Amino acid sequence: MSAEESPGSVSVEAGLAYHRAGRLPQAETIYRQILASEPDRADCIFLLGIASLQAGHHDRALDLFIRAVNLQPRNSFYHSSKAAALHGLGRRDEAIASYREALLHKPDNLDVHIQLANLMSECGDLTSEEAHYRLALRYAPDHVDARFKLANLLVRRKQFDDAISEFRQVLRHRPNLAEAHLNLGAVLFELTAFEECERCYREALRLDPAYAEAYCNLGGLLTKLGRLDEAEVNLREACKLNSSFPEALNNLSELLRLRERPEEAEACCREALRLRPDDVQAQLNLGNALREQGRFHEAEFCYRAALDHNAARPKALNNLGALLLDLGRPDEAIRSLRMALSQRPDYPDAHFNLGGALLLDGQLDEGWREYEWRWKQDRKKSQLRGFRQPLWDGADIGDRVLLLHAEQGLGDTLQFCRFVPAIAAAGRRVVLEVQRPLVPLLTGLPGIESIVALGDPLPSFDLYCSLMSLPRVLGITLETIPQQASYLRADPQRAAAWRQRVEQLDGLRVGLAWAGNQTMSGDRRRSIPLAQFSELADLPEVSFVSLQKGAAASQSPPPGLSLHDWTEDLHDFGETAALVEALDLVISVDTAAAHLAGALGRPVWLLNRFDRCWRWLLNRDDSPWYPSLRQFRQPQPGDWGSVLRDVRAELEKSALEHRALLDR
Repeated sequence: MSAEESPGSVSVEAGLAYHRAGRLPQAETIYRQILASEPDRADCIFLLGIASLQAGHHDRALDLFIRAVNLQPRNSFYHSSKAAALHGLGRRDEAIASYREALLHKPDNLDVHIQLANLMSECGDLTSEEAHYRLALRYAPDHVDARFKLANLLVRRKQFDDAISEFRQVLRHRPNLAEAHLNLGAVLFELTAFEECERCYREALRLDPAYAEAYCNLGGLLTKLGRLDEAEVNLREACKLNSSFPEALNNLSELLRLRERPEEAEACCREALRLRPDDVQAQLNLGNALREQGRFHEAEFCYRAALDHNAARPKALNNLGALLLDLGRPDEAIRSLRMALSQRPDYPDAHFNLGGALLLDGQLDEGWREYEWRWKQDRKKSQLRGFRQPLWDGADIGDRVLLLHAEQGLGDTLQFCRFVPAIAAAGRRVVLEVQRPLVPLLTGLPGIESIVALGDPLPSFDLYCSLMSLPRVLGITLETIPQQASYLRADPQRAAAWRQRVEQLDGLRVGLAWAGNQTMSGDRRRSIPLAQFSELADLPEVSFVSLQKGAAASQSPPPGLSLHDWTEDLHDFGETAALVEALDLVISVDTAAAHLAGALGRPVWLLNRFDRCWRWLLNRDDSPWYPSLRQFRQPQPGDWGSVLRDVRAELEKSALEHRALLDR
């Protein structure tokens, strides 16, 4: 107030004018001048307290609000302002009490209900928080902010249907609220309503084209839907719009891992951890990326770091359990996975991994039961056949028809089709459905009524069971695995034709398969680039024959390794089986070629990665599944050099023995 202003201009209205204009010092001067002559004027004391609160002087504001409350103890606004000052001072319980006192005098004080809801949220009292939002909406049904906060609270309480209803009401009143579209989409994602979820995310982006969170969520959804190219574009846009966005980096890292680019995934995780060192999800994702690279011990450190933040986190316990399985420590894996299930009993991934750990440990009975949880995993749901017929439980079926169908890879079908003849021999009518390349070979299985290629129309049937579930249905243990030397046989005429071609080769005739299906998780750890087989170059008295199909077949052999390639003539597994029967030995990574040789009873050397599949068990170089199989295991992750040097030494011995037999 200037010196020229008359005393008459010293009024509450003049102070409020300065106050509303944000000129707090001038407003305070007027309020104090009024209080100098009227020390018990409650409205000036209150306004001076508000100005102090706005200036960040909570102690001074509290003293003033207490004076105002003492003068007018029934004024709801004075009590609520006192509560605000107490809250600013960290005196939360006293603030709650003051807000409640304010409501005694004005139950419809909307701002107080909202502030109390916020305080209840801080206390973790979600029930009281919800109650105050609902009271606020009782008095002001069109209050969009209160309804939006209620909707978000209902999401936290996992009351998804109620949350959707509230979000839709918010959007009826404010259809251009991009955040409401985003949060509604997130709820729909949880309910697997992916089509509508995508529409919500895209509407949020239409309303706000620079909305990084919407790009992040849309990228996560598209990853879930397998639309990985689109997902990567959106996630990279999220990171571009917000360079300090750990959630987007986490989503991008998971996408890159799925795209078999774990080194890039690792870089994203490390950046997320730089931004937020205690980010548990980033630690888990980093562990996943390192595991994909075969850096198992580093991955273990990451999973345990995540558990240090939350020892009861089921996802971290599951990931650690799966890693311990890779490390060949099934006892520890089983403990970790059981702990995960104690926290989340319906966790399909943990049940499935527990099944793998039990099977690796030779505990087949419980292992098969846990392995059945694979059908509840997200990644398997798309493979559910949706048959209306009942699942076969092993009981007698009378004259009904039983469909036995392939489920996973070619090698799995070759391994588990061994049970089909015995099932058919019990008088059951069996229809067998398998992958098309296997039909010519498996047509010869005794007892089956018919065989169908996967994808062709099925004949009528009454019951069904997948081949991978047969060991559980039949109660197979280590002791009861059928021990026949062979259970498949190539067509004799085809085998004779191949034998004539193979006999042109000198010395020991060895089939070679160095790579599996690239789409399989972990294939980069089980497959070996052909160039690494330089360890087997220049071996005397050994002729190598390629059994490799697929993209890896185009790889060039290393210098000194002569590789005879007739794979253009291998149109199906019946033809491949005929070639294998003509060979002396098959050397293969863990892929269908190894199972084929074992099923035919031909000598087969398995080049097994360090993180072996459960079916190869622990601490043995043979296999109860294939009497003719011998294992050569990596001593350390990624160490194919040692494996191939051991193979070379054994090949030299076998070649000498083969020559000695021929010379007799």
